[in-house]
Amino acid sequence: MVSVEQAQHRSVPYFEDAPCYPAEKLVKLHGMRREMLAEEDSVRRERLVGEYLAFLDAMEKLPDAPSRVYLWQEGNMPSSGKYLENRDYRYNHDPEFRPYMYEFLLPEDAAPKGAVILCAGGDHGDCVIHEAYQSCLDFNRLGYQSFMLLNRTNRMPYTGQECGADAARLIRMLRKDAAKYRIPQNRVAFAGFSNGGLTGEECIRYYSGSRKVTDYFPDYVPDELDDYYGAPDAFLCVYGPRFAGSEIDYTGVVYPPVFFAVGMEDAALDNLHWVYRDLLEHGIRAEVHTFTGVPHGQAGVSLLGNFDYPNFELWLPLADAFMQRVYGN
Repeated sequence: MVSVEQAQHRSVPYFEDAPCYPAEKLVKLHGMRREMLAEEDSVRRERLVGEYLAFLDAMEKLPDAPSRVYLWQEGNMPSSGKYLENRDYRYNHDPEFRPYMYEFLLPEDAAPKGAVILCAGGDHGDCVIHEAYQSCLDFNRLGYQSFMLLNRTNRMPYTGQECGADAARLIRMLRKDAAKYRIPQNRVAFAGFSNGGLTGEECIRYYSGSRKVTDYFPDYVPDELDDYYGAPDAFLCVYGPRFAGSEIDYTGVVYPPVFFAVGMEDAALDNLHWVYRDLLEHGIRAEVHTFTGVPHGQAGVSLLGNFDYPNFELWLPLADAFMQRVYGN
């Protein structure tokens, strides 16, 4: 018999490869997963597992499904080497996971305002379809080239240096191919949601300024991408500030202007109170927007049919205005 944990683990690639499948089926799968995990009666739970697996078996990729773009050359990915097994399917990503991205590009006749990398929260999985996939579409509508990052997630079970290296790698890829994407090299923003926000700060913490991948992974062999700057030009931290009291060493860190969006009913607000003061004390430009009545994890949830917090959707035009001010427009 397939366990609930096995079934949900099997569905992870469907959520994380969201551009490859019909959105309405992913939304249905999202709801089925939540129902399956919440069911306490063993008989009903077994039935839901069977229905979930049958739905997965029937899922087909779109005819024009895009391909993953892997971030690292095979055999040359910086790694601590400490993650060796995924016992009891504790994590969404198995040890052999290779970070990758998807492109969401504007028409060739459009003039992009810049690039935004979107990184979902949690351990990724079904968070991806609303926080990263839908938000990529939202930033396309605002005039940005968008990129969905599937990285080694922050401290689940990777190190901050590993998850930050993946974010820095994609930033370097975009800078190298700036002409292809029709963007200035200095207009690459990183948007992280919840745990994805922690990933964004780990990228800044370990790979801004003059810091290099080899500073933390001496066995890594640099390539041409390592000649490009690896930290973002603007940081959008959406209900994802680090935990209150969690200090970082700012020595050598070049922290870009940062935009915060968080609901007033979100426990992350308590963290933000502390982090905001900490950033200001270090001379870092920060802008904060709070939203009445909004709990955690609400970015892009209109995709799921949740229209309870329309005020939170204002974070998108506010982030757009913030980036344009940072870029001098």
